[in-house]
Amino acid sequence: MQQPIDSVWTREPRTSKSPTLSRGQIVRAAMELLDAEGVDALSMRRLGAKLGAGATSIYWHVAHKEELLELVMDEVYGEVPLPDPEVAGWEDAVTVFAYGLRDALFKHPWAVSLITTRPSLGPNAMRLSTRMAAAFGRAGFAGLELDYAGAALLSYVLGATAPEIAWRSMVDRSGLSGEELAEALHETVRRAARDHPDLISRHERYRGRDADVTRAVGFDFGLTCLLDGLRARLARDVGPLTGIDRESRT
Repeated sequence: MQQPIDSVWTREPRTSKSPTLSRGQIVRAAMELLDAEGVDALSMRRLGAKLGAGATSIYWHVAHKEELLELVMDEVYGEVPLPDPEVAGWEDAVTVFAYGLRDALFKHPWAVSLITTRPSLGPNAMRLSTRMAAAFGRAGFAGLELDYAGAALLSYVLGATAPEIAWRSMVDRSGLSGEELAEALHETVRRAARDHPDLISRHERYRGRDADVTRAVGFDFGLTCLLDGLRARLARDVGPLTGIDRESRT
């Protein structure tokens, strides 16, 4: 019989022998380190130093760094709102989720790399998954399409947000302001794309514009297109895999 993958969420949490250290304290301290310096800077030794606790106290709650990353990832999911689709309607619910996840990733940029490399099994992730399925079920999706719709939304948010986070990181590393770095990149693009005048012309349209506003408008545009596509999918009579009429599917 295949053994299940180990996860912090599949074992019962231990009661701490220390009256001063809890799992919640460990997770909060880890998130502070991650927010300040990123995933590569996080270690159990540094976490222990920040908490003023020995490794034994931490390992009582968290077996290793991978378990710790599972815990902090679920804390990020806990910051993402998703209204009850029965009250808000499916489109409003998934829109709130999309913007909420985007904001959470801006607040915790290290989380982008974790979402795509680890299963999301914590209680906050489960809550979001359940409500997301309910939202797309209310829209009219059924069966595997519930998961496909949710995956499409998640892929869009991650794909649109990751480059924004990378840009912010580049600005921080450069020592320049966002406007100064953008101007320097304009000159680089002009030189590199000298054989592509149309590309240069399109790039010039962004010159002098507020980059944050431009990206926010772009995110909204993409999300609107995704919702338009989902509505169009629902309007079709035939499912994507079976050719069975939508009304007869379960």
